[in-house]
Amino acid sequence: MDLLNTLVDKGLRRELPTREEALAVLATSDDDLLDVVAAAGKVRRQWFGRRVKLNYLVNLKSGLCPEDCSYCSQRLGSKAEILKYTWLKPDEASQAAAAGVAGGAKRVCLVASGRGPTDRDVDRVGKTIAAIKEQNEGVEVCACLGLLSDGQAERLKDAGADAYNHNLNTSEATYGQITKTHTYADRVDTVQKAHAAGLSACSGLIAGMGESDEDLVDVVYALRELDSDSVPVNFLIPFEGTPLAKEWNLTPQRALRILAMVRFVCPDVEVRIAGGREVHLRTLQPLALHIANSIFLGDYLTSEGQAGQADLDMIADAGFEVEGAGTTTLPAHRSDVAAAATTTGGCGSKSAGAPVCGSSATADEAGCGSACGGCSGHAGHEAPVTASVAASVAAPAEGPVPAQAEAGEVRSDLVAVRRRGAGTDLAPNA
Repeated sequence: MDLLNTLVDKGLRRELPTREEALAVLATSDDDLLDVVAAAGKVRRQWFGRRVKLNYLVNLKSGLCPEDCSYCSQRLGSKAEILKYTWLKPDEASQAAAAGVAGGAKRVCLVASGRGPTDRDVDRVGKTIAAIKEQNEGVEVCACLGLLSDGQAERLKDAGADAYNHNLNTSEATYGQITKTHTYADRVDTVQKAHAAGLSACSGLIAGMGESDEDLVDVVYALRELDSDSVPVNFLIPFEGTPLAKEWNLTPQRALRILAMVRFVCPDVEVRIAGGREVHLRTLQPLALHIANSIFLGDYLTSEGQAGQADLDMIADAGFEVEGAGTTTLPAHRSDVAAAATTTGGCGSKSAGAPVCGSSATADEAGCGSACGGCSGHAGHEAPVTASVAASVAAPAEGPVPAQAEAGEVRSDLVAVRRRGAGTDLAPNA
């Protein structure tokens, strides 16, 4: 297919596809799906080989959020029966993080619900970062705390944070239909603050909220313009008790096409399969590893994920390898720019003559709070455990997964609310 040959050539050169080409990927038929995956896989292997980065979510504060994000089980007015608890203590968060690191996670993502942190919250998270790094040598820590005020990104950087996550979620044109308590511009501003502070900026999207192909392309182009090093792709988990509970718009094939489009537009960034992969990709998850080079291990913020050991088995069975702590995730040309961001103000503030976004940058991570689409789940808490032990406490899915539902049909059988990990007395699924 000429389209795919063109996209592979552009991806290997880090050249931006046209909008028409990106839209054409989303419009390909199921008959062409394996060709699309193979083409995106060539680009993925060029920049990331067969490595898969594992990330682990620690939900520092769950529920009771004042924001009205329609996709989120923690939103204002949510009737979802999720865990609700206030801030974990630093030692509790460190224990939760250790479970993920024992399972192979290279990065720990610290997430807190809410509009954004107070200065006291930033101090609290700083102590948590210190506790995690003291007990887990070499681990990366990303914070996801919502909208940042002036100076807070710098304080998180000084406290030892490596990255900051704040997702754009959807296109600017449709953002107001999803959230009304803050704006798309607020989110862009927070990503730019993270860049300017020298933090690795992670920003992604949520697919499946009823958006058009044009909306998906718009938000991915905006993410490339922001020059995020990490782009988490969340697939909406339609929680009962939220306004989007009936938005079952994705098939596994559609999810793969979305991932491929993201890879072609952002060829040399960490593309992460985030919340909802088990629900929407289901048995096609191994194919998605040929496109994305990063996943979350175990549970999400408020929903259960695939058992940690099952994730590790899937990676090995598909012929991939877990990325080690001593390996740099990003290609050298991006890593060098990221390292220089601390002294140059970050890639978010591009000057005239700067490289096209996507050929350089800073970032990596995903979580939730008022920041992401991972509001669909999490993991965390208890003493360090091995991946095999964590897998043994993970509750398996009950019965076979039903056939694909019609659009709009409620599928509560596919959404398992998290009842273990951080904030509970049950061991995490890591």
